[in-house]
Amino acid sequence: MSFMVKQPCDEGVMRAGEATQPCAPNVGPWVLAATILGSSMAFIDGTVVNVALPILQVDLNATVVEAQWVVESYALFLAALILVGGSLGDNFGRRRIFAAGITVFTIASIWCGLAPDAGQLIAARALQGIGGALLIPSSLALISASFDEGQRGRAIGTWSGFTAITTALGPVLGGWLVENLSWRWVFFINIPFAIVVLAILFLRVPESRDETSDAHIDWLGALLCTVGLGGITFGLIESATYSLTDPLVFGAIISGIVAFIGFIIVEIRSPAPMMPLSMFSSRSFSGANLLTLLLYAGLGGAMFFLPFNLIQVQGYSATAAGAAFLPFILIMFFLSRWSGGLVANYGSKLPLMIGPLIAASGFGLFTLPGIGGSYWTTFFPAVAVLGIGMAISVAPLTTTVMGAVESNHAGLASGVNNAVSRVAGLLSIAILGIVILGTFNTNFDQQLATLQLPPDVQQAIDDQRTSLAAAEAPETVDATLAATINQTIDEAFVAGFRLVMFIAAGLAVTSALAAALLIPGKGIRYQTEESPTRAGEQAGSTV
Repeated sequence: MSFMVKQPCDEGVMRAGEATQPCAPNVGPWVLAATILGSSMAFIDGTVVNVALPILQVDLNATVVEAQWVVESYALFLAALILVGGSLGDNFGRRRIFAAGITVFTIASIWCGLAPDAGQLIAARALQGIGGALLIPSSLALISASFDEGQRGRAIGTWSGFTAITTALGPVLGGWLVENLSWRWVFFINIPFAIVVLAILFLRVPESRDETSDAHIDWLGALLCTVGLGGITFGLIESATYSLTDPLVFGAIISGIVAFIGFIIVEIRSPAPMMPLSMFSSRSFSGANLLTLLLYAGLGGAMFFLPFNLIQVQGYSATAAGAAFLPFILIMFFLSRWSGGLVANYGSKLPLMIGPLIAASGFGLFTLPGIGGSYWTTFFPAVAVLGIGMAISVAPLTTTVMGAVESNHAGLASGVNNAVSRVAGLLSIAILGIVILGTFNTNFDQQLATLQLPPDVQQAIDDQRTSLAAAEAPETVDATLAATINQTIDEAFVAGFRLVMFIAAGLAVTSALAAALLIPGKGIRYQTEESPTRAGEQAGSTV
């Protein structure tokens, strides 16, 4: 998969073996407008849906398992197919695949907004993931094909900056829509974006493809990767409803493992694998991706469960819960260029040890708040410290990934790292969902035992356990007992939330250890000189 072009789009033609039709002068601003708006659709949904989940869960009477699937179905297909999406653009036309991704994503968004139940919403989110896998890699490929080497860094930096801003505003906008209109408008908001993007694409943006490509698409690898991730994720999530020894759950996990083994075999033998395993022969590349897997696993779990705590336990409005994320994203945005400069002065090893340790401190601070209190003294310190830790980590991480391979493989290396970060979030939400539900039930049982509830009240509460903090006292009990039961539910959820954050902190510390053992020191020679800009690209596409 190639994201590079040797010549600018000038004199009306894209050159260097890339052009398939003439392009108009000054096409750059139109390419940026289309890719920024299109990418923002996917990035906004990635942050907005988490804020909408607690309200959506109540409105659709969904369990926490179904709420997990709303996020996981999207992440599954995005993670499994994002590398194939880039290859499709290179082979069949980047504008064409980008437009297809926008179209699929928009149709899926309409389906999400109209979904009458959790099952249809989960299916629609899966379709959204397929659309995202087509549009996200094609957006950067269009930029790289439309600007010469002198302008490309600035163009990607502009894309990165604007997508970071839209990502930051997404939770606030989503919270406002949820609070004042409906969670369904979180998905309907994509429609006007899509109309504008498609109009720009077909009126102003030229087509481009990699004419040197052999047109081989690793469909078997993509299928096995999807089945592998899907089987393991399904088994882990559904084990909360059944058990790990249930034939359905156990069979799904075993099938996923077998599919992953098949995926590795296919990637070894394929003439054009979607994930060349030879790249992992580089110690730096393997270390950077291991660090990514661990650090983003912690981040994915934290970002999934935090809105449930804020809205269902702390009593935040959806808008306030969305705004609670702003310090994290703004810190990431404003410190990204500075953190990119750390590599030149200190190398990648030191920042990749310090950044995750600071992030671990942020996760640890999330374990301190109980129920109630001001945002500024409870959750803000944790959000801010986590943002600083991630800001220090992301740019050196991307630089390490890009510098560990030959420059003509930089785009593929970035794509692999992007996929790893999404797989990390996918698996962590599934695994940490088991942890929080188990802790919730244990703590809840201990506290309920002291109340000596009537059997009918106990049964009514037990029927809601999989809703976690969305569970409520039965309407048949008096106000005093109802308040006690609801307080018990909140305290049980906070106990589970704290354990999840402890685990996230442990994952971050382990990622720092991976950096210490596997990432070379300052003496490493990097293949690219555009690392700060590419770091911004990676920050925009993974966080």
